Amino acid sequence: MSAEKAMTWLHKAENDLLAADNNLNSLKFPFDVVCFHCQQAAEKLLKALLVFLDMQPPRTHDLLALLQQARTYLTTPTPEAIENCCVILNPYAIEIRYPDDESSPTLEDSNEARRAADVVYNWIRALISK
Repeated sequence: MSAEKAMTWLHKAENDLLAADNNLNSLKFPFDVVCFHCQQAAEKLLKALLVFLDMQPPRTHDLLALLQQARTYLTTPTPEAIENCCVILNPYAIEIRYPDDESSPTLEDSNEARRAADVVYNWIRALISK
């Protein structure tokens, strides 16, 4: 297992979480940016897990695909909450980054995305720290 390299991915994810938190704590913030950084954090966390499992992470933004790949090598079941968080965060990878998207995230969406990213962070942090 490549714990040291996995930790570099984890630290990059922490930077995305910090960016989301900094935006959430400002007086005025772009909801789409918060949601994007939460998705990016979860993506990097899942890639950290894959690296920890001695796998080369694929170049994809699809959290469910990354989770599925990790599941094939994990010795314990994946909590259902993790998949639910991936479902919440997945749309924030690409769709919201462009102006032709018809739906914009709200404050509620931003808070939900941040909570989802925390769930993924805590689960993967615990796995990598073992």
